[in-house]
Amino acid sequence: MEKYGAKCFIYNEKLPENELQIDHRVPFEVAGDSDGELNPDDFMLLSPSANREKDWACEHCPNWKNEKDRNVCKKCYWAYPENYSHVATKEIRRIDIEWEENEIPWYDQLVEMAKYVNKDIQEIIKEMIKEYRK
Repeated sequence: MEKYGAKCFIYNEKLPENELQIDHRVPFEVAGDSDGELNPDDFMLLSPSANREKDWACEHCPNWKNEKDRNVCKKCYWAYPENYSHVATKEIRRIDIEWEENEIPWYDQLVEMAKYVNKDIQEIIKEMIKEYRK
């Protein structure tokens, strides 16, 4: 808490300290604990929902099931969301966006727009980014 503050590493949301869970960056089942003194940098603070999502993703990852190579995990979004090259061995990039308070009407408009054109919100946002880049 002192080093990173009371926020979830995955969702970047601030939470009360007692709601955060300490989790191994590289799953214990892959790398175990380091010999000797534990290093806080080997752990991350997660919200309960982020921890469940990470557990599910890791347990279904080919590396978890087969090789158990800690170096693969060290390049994964679920271990290092601030610097990753894959998500559970798949070439994927992620952005989690939150709308709060006065931004919620923007989100609601995206939902309606997506329904109107029979697409999901992710597709709509990607199209907007493509247009912006032009």
